[in-house]
Amino acid sequence: MKLNKSTIWAFVILLLVASLYRSWDGRPFGFAPQMAMALFGGAVINDKRFAVLLPILSLFISDAVYQILYVNGLTSIQGFYEGQWVIYLLFVGMTFFGMLMKKIDLKNVLGFTISGSVIFFLVSNFAVWAGGGGLKRPKTLEGLGQCYGDAIAFYRDYGLIKGFAGNQLLGDLFFSFLLFGVFVLARNYFIRPAVKTA
Repeated sequence: MKLNKSTIWAFVILLLVASLYRSWDGRPFGFAPQMAMALFGGAVINDKRFAVLLPILSLFISDAVYQILYVNGLTSIQGFYEGQWVIYLLFVGMTFFGMLMKKIDLKNVLGFTISGSVIFFLVSNFAVWAGGGGLKRPKTLEGLGQCYGDAIAFYRDYGLIKGFAGNQLLGDLFFSFLLFGVFVLARNYFIRPAVKTA
């Protein structure tokens, strides 16, 4: 996707809507668009600076909103916290992962989204365990397993579907199919290629 006035406006609107949605206090934990934005940016946006900026700016704006709400006693969720840089780095990595998607079709979107969700879950919770966050599990293989168990319990207890631990995956799939689906529809039905004349 080449950048022009229309795509820049679409970029800004997507960025703001995703940021505000993520900072909505009633949103189910983990059900957020940033993973989809990272994969979409990597796969679709030609200018890789904008591809990386899409999820990172969205995260930063929503984290800033969370922090303002937290400071004013309107939410229990801190916007900025120790070790947060790992999450930002992971989303940069997910954007580069999205760059590997050479063809946008159902199989690739599904495969990249599920893979991205699993990678994000494993690496982010490994970082929590290695950094001594969360429930401070021991630095053993068993402690790492307990940390992953804690993470699954968190999603199970606070998920969109109570008792179901795949809230992050559901959100990633929903928003990936939304973003890529709208892109494919726009590309196929609304963006007409230039007609060559003899």
